[in-house]
Amino acid sequence: MQTNPNASKTELPGVPAGGLRKVGQIRGTNSLVLHIGQNGMAAALELLSSHTPGAPVVDERDEFVGFISELDVLRALESGKDLSALKIEHIMAHERIAVTAETTIEDAVKLMEEKRLLNLPVTKQGKVAYSVTRHDLLRAWIGLGTTGED
Repeated sequence: MQTNPNASKTELPGVPAGGLRKVGQIRGTNSLVLHIGQNGMAAALELLSSHTPGAPVVDERDEFVGFISELDVLRALESGKDLSALKIEHIMAHERIAVTAETTIEDAVKLMEEKRLLNLPVTKQGKVAYSVTRHDLLRAWIGLGTTGED
């Protein structure tokens, strides 16, 4: 590690002092995207096998239309629904909460806190590019990890 005499924090090579500033600088660790029309059980199995608490849902044009979380699946099961008989659009949240590459990390954290999210889709021109997790935001804020700006 190098120390910049003009900075009060230790810097890592290639990472600004104090961490990254915008969501677009983060290479997200969650690339899972699910599709309208998918079977509810298949969606649940994808969440489980990828160890992902949730994923954005896109339509046939790959446009962001909602989000499905493990909690959404658990609520469907709790209400006695058969996941195999449901489509993802009957389980997911239809609110399209997302950020763009220009969103500050601080604003993304506030949004996640406000909406109680574990995972936040990042859109580019209406399409989901990737998602960031709380882990990704923490890593970026303190200046650890790789960036998406190669």
